[in-house]
Amino acid sequence: MTKTIDYFFSIGSPWAYIGLEPFAALASAHGATIRPHVIPLIEDNGGIYSRNRPEARRAYWTKDLKRWAALRGKVLNFDNRGALSDPAPAGLMVIAAIEAGQDWLKLTKALQEAFWGRGEDIGNTEIRRAIANAAGFDAAALDKLAQSETIEAIRTSSYETAKAAGVFGLPTFRYEDELYWGQDSLPFLESHLKGDKLVA
Repeated sequence: MTKTIDYFFSIGSPWAYIGLEPFAALASAHGATIRPHVIPLIEDNGGIYSRNRPEARRAYWTKDLKRWAALRGKVLNFDNRGALSDPAPAGLMVIAAIEAGQDWLKLTKALQEAFWGRGEDIGNTEIRRAIANAAGFDAAALDKLAQSETIEAIRTSSYETAKAAGVFGLPTFRYEDELYWGQDSLPFLESHLKGDKLVA
């Protein structure tokens, strides 16, 4: 039986950036298909953006991110974060790549590394397209598709699917209707893929 993992994430999530490669490797090792859903946090389900959290929690969040980034061998660049524009258009570009049957994992990695690793403004059309082109994609074509009603409908459908499933934070992985929130939950997902579903 084919194993399918629903992957709920955003380009603007540093946790999705840190956990992308370990997750992709885990899915590959178990012959699992990844069904990607690019969405924002779902505040109606309890998702809280960092900017809306108390200062003490934001400070710990930053420290924990740096710990995990070091553990995963990832670089995090927090310089000039406030000057960067919304990365949401980059997410639409990834949805376009998914819809076009292209290597969305490769594009996601390129965009997230630019945004989180190098502090590049992927909300800027020219910068985003340059990153995609350098990764081997036709950025103009993807951006054009990203602005279509088809892509907006897919984004909306993914959001509603996630909301109905109880997703709130990103990344979240769903396997056999079990949710695993956060890249630090990958060991639990791995156990489930092995047939050892852990239930609290």
